[in-house]
Amino acid sequence: MDLDAHFEEFAARDWQTAEEGTVRVALVGLGEFARDHVLPAVAGDAGGPTDRTSFCEVTALVSGSPEKAESVADEYGVETVLDYDEFEAGEGVDAFDAVYVAGPNALHLDYARTAADHGKHVLCEKPIEASADRAREMVRACEDAGVTLMVGYRPQVEPATRRLRGLIRDGALGDPVAFHGWFTGHILEQGGPDQWRLDPDLAGGGALMDVGVYPLNAVRFLFGSDPVAAQATTSTPDAEFEGVDEHVAFQLEFPEGETASCTASYRAQDDDRLRVVGTEGQAALNPAFNSEINPTLTLEVGDERVEYTGPYVNEVAEEFDYFAHCVLTDTRPEPDGRDSVADMEAVEAIYESAETGRQVEVGETES
Repeated sequence: MDLDAHFEEFAARDWQTAEEGTVRVALVGLGEFARDHVLPAVAGDAGGPTDRTSFCEVTALVSGSPEKAESVADEYGVETVLDYDEFEAGEGVDAFDAVYVAGPNALHLDYARTAADHGKHVLCEKPIEASADRAREMVRACEDAGVTLMVGYRPQVEPATRRLRGLIRDGALGDPVAFHGWFTGHILEQGGPDQWRLDPDLAGGGALMDVGVYPLNAVRFLFGSDPVAAQATTSTPDAEFEGVDEHVAFQLEFPEGETASCTASYRAQDDDRLRVVGTEGQAALNPAFNSEINPTLTLEVGDERVEYTGPYVNEVAEEFDYFAHCVLTDTRPEPDGRDSVADMEAVEAIYESAETGRQVEVGETES
């Protein structure tokens, strides 16, 4: 098995063509992920040069909590702090070129549309929005404004995932046959009973919308095609999760007969990994979806088995640099808005299948 071409420069940025430039970013929402992961990687000292961004910096904060925003601004030396009304009114827009939209899924469109109206590029946290219709509206708003829209699926820029896609494209596994992926954990323990992820109107769903979209997006990225049908089941045995799915399992069918089997859970042992089985071999990533990971890529072809763990890469820094690089070079991101609309169409088919007990064609639920 000749893997030199794929592993020789395992962590190389195969997407990078520019060497310099800076995109100034406003963080819209200062939740846990933005404070504990984004700011250290983009605005702070996250531990070393490989943990920091090269093409972007945080220059503005938008928050509904003035005390929190001022505290964060002081810690990271961010000069511009806005509340949501000021952001919508266009105050401080000269301080940033792009926005990172976090917070409740059902508010993403409003913030992204405001940014687009002000001519600002948008990096929107996954899964883009709470419905496919609102996702399409976001795409239209950004396209009409001529701004870049990217959705935050970090694994698409994680080196091991990109090397795996290269192996699949080069036929190292033969023809893809099946994908298995899962993302589970005790994910809501830190947020308390009033967090927005437990509000179906704000979240648009439960475990599927939060962590299940990672294997869903990954199989589309690795196979290079979209599912045509979904079969699924959800369950919510705990009363505190009423209105959102606590566990989800779904199977997808693809145009050439490939299948994907995926699970996600809000209350299960922490685990996230994927496996691709082909006609000539198989490959696995472990872990695969969490942030700031160092996954091991395992390949089995015939009797030969190779296991490779590349150097650590901060996925958050990679994601923000990839977005900024796309803005600087006027390049369309791979996880763009239309890519995420396809995810949401599959999500809606999954939920309809779970509700009706039948297989649902993807796109069948489109209004």
